[in-house]
Amino acid sequence: MAGKKQIESAVSAQDPLKQKGLSVTDSRRKILQLFMQQKGALSHGDIEKKAGATFDRVTIYRTLQTFLDKGIIHAIPSANNAILYALCHEQCGPDHHDHQHIHFICSRCKHTFCLDHSVTPDLHLPKGYQAQDIDVLVKGVCKRCNTTSK
Repeated sequence: MAGKKQIESAVSAQDPLKQKGLSVTDSRRKILQLFMQQKGALSHGDIEKKAGATFDRVTIYRTLQTFLDKGIIHAIPSANNAILYALCHEQCGPDHHDHQHIHFICSRCKHTFCLDHSVTPDLHLPKGYQAQDIDVLVKGVCKRCNTTSK
């Protein structure tokens, strides 16, 4: 039974790769599976740990960059200037990311979550300024940590 689940997981990881016109390699499939299994965002270091010794740092970096370029994942700036990554929605594409949600950083478990249903507020910038990206980071205690502390 575990074999069937692994096959289904591998097939589902191939679909977004093929939809974005990418060849399916072991590193791309494995890294995409990590994102699909994760509820929050991942750092480069998280991916290295979860992938084990299978892929080197450069392979992971190149895969992440390809996923960013193709609209498979998006980058999330963190409070400590590290970059985290999370899966995109279907409307993202090559060199186009359409994310208008808030990112939440839990101060207890240190996970970062995309709050897809919490839309970034409208900004009214002074004349002459044009926004290209809006990143909203909210720090606090996530739902899981908040319920386990009671």
